[in-house]
Amino acid sequence: MNTGKTLFAQLMDFLPWTTFTRIVDRYDGNRRVRTFSCAEHYRVMAFAQLTYRESLRDIEASLSAQAHKLYHLGFREPVRRSTLADANETRDWRIYAEFAQRLIAHARTLYAQEDLGLELTNTVYALDSTTIDLCLSVFPWALFRSTKSAVKMHTLLDLRGNIPSFIHISDGKLHDVHALDLLLPEAGAIYVMDRGYIDFARLHALHRAGGFFVTRAKTNLAAHRVYSHPVDRETGLVCDQTIALDGFYTQKDYPDHLRRIRFNDLDNGKRLIFLSNHFELPALTICLLYKSRWQVELFFKWIKQHLRIKQFYGTSENAVKTQIWIAVSVYVLVAIIKKRLNLEASLYTLLQILSVTLFEKISLQQALVNSQHKSSSSDFDNQLDLFNF
Repeated sequence: MNTGKTLFAQLMDFLPWTTFTRIVDRYDGNRRVRTFSCAEHYRVMAFAQLTYRESLRDIEASLSAQAHKLYHLGFREPVRRSTLADANETRDWRIYAEFAQRLIAHARTLYAQEDLGLELTNTVYALDSTTIDLCLSVFPWALFRSTKSAVKMHTLLDLRGNIPSFIHISDGKLHDVHALDLLLPEAGAIYVMDRGYIDFARLHALHRAGGFFVTRAKTNLAAHRVYSHPVDRETGLVCDQTIALDGFYTQKDYPDHLRRIRFNDLDNGKRLIFLSNHFELPALTICLLYKSRWQVELFFKWIKQHLRIKQFYGTSENAVKTQIWIAVSVYVLVAIIKKRLNLEASLYTLLQILSVTLFEKISLQQALVNSQHKSSSSDFDNQLDLFNF
């Protein structure tokens, strides 16, 4: 590694800039741009994510304080907040979305052999969404409720590495179940989702495409038992049944049999009812698969706490989507670096170190390889373990 470069420049070297240039050309992103290219725009926004900048003025002040190092960071001229604001408004957000998807594809290959803790060779996805509340008067385009605006981030998380494989950003009014219409089902993959995604017509389309699903049954499910399978009640299992739906419309929407598993959660005393179209896996594995869905909730909590996707640098739809996609790409970039450098530290620890050392001229390996400390806060201890992949 060239120790003459700043840490920020070394981070940016991990990005496939040739691919980025092709994407920019496809969307004509640098048309009529003289001084602030899409590449510089991406670098500034990535810098803001890595250093937790709060506003455009904050970004401008931080970079101006290091004016003598800007050239080595990849900036040809000082960055002005007006220029950055214009770029957020006018540069097509699809450039950064497609670039993030390329990084995601690379990260998934690096984490493809990660251990799920279950004896499974299938790809396992957790599907969920998170709502980012916004001010109605400032973001009137992000429809949600009569008194406030919001955007939803629909995410399909690959549980091998906690890498988001699919993201769709919509206004707050889009119901979660519509995200199933946007997915391209992967044959043999297992999709874990909560009750908000129960639509038997859509689930049957997933079934016909060769995919498997695990979800929880609603309390008003009308079905009858076709066959009961033996279970070990000492594990918390109550029953493992093959069922058929009874409702007039649900029978038409899902004419095949389903698997229903009742499970007593000994930790909180609740009885949970799971539905799946996978009949080969052990019943307890189905229960553990649904438990793993919590990883997507932790992913949302993590990026909201440690990346800038709750306070935005612009108010237009283009600016909001640009910021969210660049935040996702920064998350994936750090995950890629962690894997390629064989680092044991958590993503939280790596981001904390990078946030205060980006202008240092030391090797990336030297800065990060000895970063094996843990926060003394018990609140962080639990979270860091979950993301220490």
